[in-house]
Amino acid sequence: MKLGAFLMPAHPRYRSLHDGHYHDLDTLSFLDKIGFDEAWIGEHYTMPAEPCPSPDLLIAQALLQTERIKLAPGAFMLPFHHPAELAHRICWLDHISKGRLMVGIGASGTTLDLDMFDIDHQSGVHREMTAESIAIMMRFWNSDGPFEFKGKFWTARRPADQWDKTSGYHLKPYQSPHPPIGVTGLSPSSSTLKIAGRNGWIPISFCFTPQYLHTH
Repeated sequence: MKLGAFLMPAHPRYRSLHDGHYHDLDTLSFLDKIGFDEAWIGEHYTMPAEPCPSPDLLIAQALLQTERIKLAPGAFMLPFHHPAELAHRICWLDHISKGRLMVGIGASGTTLDLDMFDIDHQSGVHREMTAESIAIMMRFWNSDGPFEFKGKFWTARRPADQWDKTSGYHLKPYQSPHPPIGVTGLSPSSSTLKIAGRNGWIPISFCFTPQYLHTH
């Protein structure tokens, strides 16, 4: 049996951001030493008890202190990131990890985070943005040449290479065709978990009570 951990990461209010960060690093090192297979680190902006806004920074440091454990943002909230930029960050982290990276994606269920980014979560637009974002990132990872993606929320393109000016699209994932992907779901009959099902990705249920869990 393989064991994994989910770090929101949660901290008591009295712990400083600095101390919390290094507490998380110590925890990930401990999990690696005792044989855990994977660990997922959350992304939040307006939750003081779960203060990590950038799980990839924590993962980048943890890779230097661990040897075997797979690490994953759990999850990148896709509506808060431009997909072209995030696709590159994921590729870079995948190379740094030499294949120890997994990637969680989600739409965010934190209303204050969504309000801060001016996203109308009442209409479910954050879920539409999540589906469009991952489609754009996949296009970058799988592309063999220039393309343009005109979506409802983002327009992104891979321009033609200009190697005479030493410029061109060059950063593909270390793992082929990309790192393992997990998708978070919270709401009843979660639409984001349906994305996971359609693509054969890892379902991540964030239900801590049975009222929604049976619908997942």
